[in-house]
Amino acid sequence: MFAAAQGIAMADNGAPATLQVPAKSLPVPTDVSPELQKLIAAPLNPAWNDLWTTGEQWRTAANAQAAKVVTTLPAMLKRLHVTEKSETIDGVKVYEVTPDFIPPEHRDKLLIHVHGGCYELFPGASGTTEAILMAGLGHYKVISVDYRMPPEAYFPAALDDAMKVYKASLTTTDPKNLGVFGTSAGGALVLEMMLRAKQEGLRMPGAIAPGTPMSDITKTGDSFYTNEKVDNVLVSRDGFCDAAAVVYAHGHDLKDPLLSPVYGDMHGFPPAILTTGTRDLLLSNTVRVHRKLREAGVDAQLEVFEGMSHAQYQVDDRIPEDREAFGEITEFFDKHLGH
Repeated sequence: MFAAAQGIAMADNGAPATLQVPAKSLPVPTDVSPELQKLIAAPLNPAWNDLWTTGEQWRTAANAQAAKVVTTLPAMLKRLHVTEKSETIDGVKVYEVTPDFIPPEHRDKLLIHVHGGCYELFPGASGTTEAILMAGLGHYKVISVDYRMPPEAYFPAALDDAMKVYKASLTTTDPKNLGVFGTSAGGALVLEMMLRAKQEGLRMPGAIAPGTPMSDITKTGDSFYTNEKVDNVLVSRDGFCDAAAVVYAHGHDLKDPLLSPVYGDMHGFPPAILTTGTRDLLLSNTVRVHRKLREAGVDAQLEVFEGMSHAQYQVDDRIPEDREAFGEITEFFDKHLGH
């Protein structure tokens, strides 16, 4: 009734009017864990406006960041009772991430992980944080793909490498026992892998978990505006992640479904669980994919966490909400893999 009474505001030119929003302050939610409150209260990412324009510049930045990330991994591996070792599958560098205990019902299952980082960040072991969390909290064996990035290679190198690992896994594991997951650019790559698998006539995995996917790098979506300078990780639609994606695309059409998978045909996709937060700049990217999946008749589940900015559900195993997020993903894989 209220929506009907409100009507549709139109600008003078007949187009829907732009809503003018007054400046406001956003308090930290009181109904989340103290650990998450600290993340929410953190200042904006100081690197949000690092707008590098070449692959070489991005690699320098990525290496500096990676050096810091890898120092946190030994403690996480120890806490979660997980080991990881580097391997090569069909010429692609990967990390085999294995929990000390794998329950009997998971021993014939395999999860493939594609890391995030706007197609430019988290090379090497620095890209395995999410894989470690999944292995340790979900008790699944995980293969994390260390795909090529600029300046070594540009689009579609990341997708090509992920597909090589997927195809190799199809020769050793029943597709219904395979799951694929990733966050941000990794979430987009999960969706891109399904589009490529359809193109090539490959069997689909049993389930996927594309978290807060970079599903539209044309900066289309409501939350690119509503959550700008609210998301303290990505911060702005015109920030570092946009710049990184443009460099990776290397002149290709940004609406190509293998770069912006929300524009692809999702009929026939496997069951999917998507995770995001109310302050996530990519909340709309996630919601739009969920709607696209449902419109295609796909069993799709959407998890939205209070107050979280981009990808904060995969930061630290000591944050209760992060453990809860991986509990939901584990439950989803448990439900769908092997069936």
